[in-house]
Amino acid sequence: MSERLVIDVIDNGGQWTHREWRMLRYLEVDTQIVPNGASLDDLRELDGLLLSGGAARVGITGELGNCAAFLDMDLPILGICAGHQFMARHYGGDCGEAASPEFGAMEITLVDGGGSIFDGTPETQVVWESHNDEVTVVPEGFLLTASSASCRVQAMQNEVGDRFGLQFHPEVNDSEYGARIMENFVEICRNAKVS
Repeated sequence: MSERLVIDVIDNGGQWTHREWRMLRYLEVDTQIVPNGASLDDLRELDGLLLSGGAARVGITGELGNCAAFLDMDLPILGICAGHQFMARHYGGDCGEAASPEFGAMEITLVDGGGSIFDGTPETQVVWESHNDEVTVVPEGFLLTASSASCRVQAMQNEVGDRFGLQFHPEVNDSEYGARIMENFVEICRNAKVS
C-alpha cells in the first residue's frame, strides 16, 4: 500500500472547515486543521494544502493570518470561498462585493472542460454557495474554469496546475460532484508527490 498523503486544512474561520477535514479523512488522507496564524515552521511536511472559507468579508480584507506565506509553498493548494478570494488577490487579481450574493444551490458551467480539478464531472452541475464577495479579476497566469449566471469566477486554476480556487463549497453534500472534486485534488497532490 502506498504511503498516505499529508494534506492539511488551514482554518480561516469558515463554517465548514471541519467538513473539509472530514472529507479528506474519508479519502484516507493524513490531515489536520491548522490555525491560519501558524508559521511555516509549525507545518508538517505536506503534500498539499487547503485554504478554508472564512467569516464574512475576510477574503477581501486580506486578513487571513499567514496565508500569503502558505501560498508561496511549492505544493498543490486549493482555496475555497474566502481562500479562493485571498488567492486571487495574492497573485495580482482582485475581488469585491458580489452584485448578486449567492446562498444555497447554484448551477455552474465549466469553461473549456474546467481543468483537472473538475475531471470526470459534467459541464453543468449544481454546487452549494455561501458568499457575499467574489473574485472580480482572475490573476495573470490563471485560467477561468467555471462560471455561473451571477458569478463569473466560480473557479480558477493557474496554468502550472498547482493552484486552484473554488467560490463554492465542494465539501457540502449539496454540491453535486463535490466529492469527486475533492478526490481530484487529492489525486493532483499524489501526482505532484511522485513527479
